[in-house]
Amino acid sequence: GFFRDVELWPRSALLDNDVSRVAAIVLFALGSLFVYTSIGQLGFYGTWLGDYFGFLQPSRVTSFPFNVLDNPMYVGSSMCFLGHALWERSLNGVMMSVWIFLVYRIAPLFEEPYTAEIYARVERLKLAGQRKSVNSTE
Repeated sequence: GFFRDVELWPRSALLDNDVSRVAAIVLFALGSLFVYTSIGQLGFYGTWLGDYFGFLQPSRVTSFPFNVLDNPMYVGSSMCFLGHALWERSLNGVMMSVWIFLVYRIAPLFEEPYTAEIYARVERLKLAGQRKSVNSTE
């Protein structure tokens, strides 16, 4: 996996400097912030594809970090991978981090339409329920 490969490949002198170290710390800290606050907002079931199994939030989450990034868990994870690669001075890790980021850019192309549809369906059902309750009081 990623961490094993980062450890096995030789260190790069290009990344052995203070700028890389500071960038590694900042990337890892911000990435962790995005990942862990996403988990906090979505909860356990929402984090692990709960919407695919019917564990929906009352409405789509739009507060931090989702108001800053469309996919904070993917971006945050990519930032953590890149931060780790820089910290370990691994050019191979940097290249793998870029690959991971690109894959994480593709996944939402499949996930976002599905998520939008299920929450639109929930809203339609809520509206239909409200209309029914309004009509039944007449």
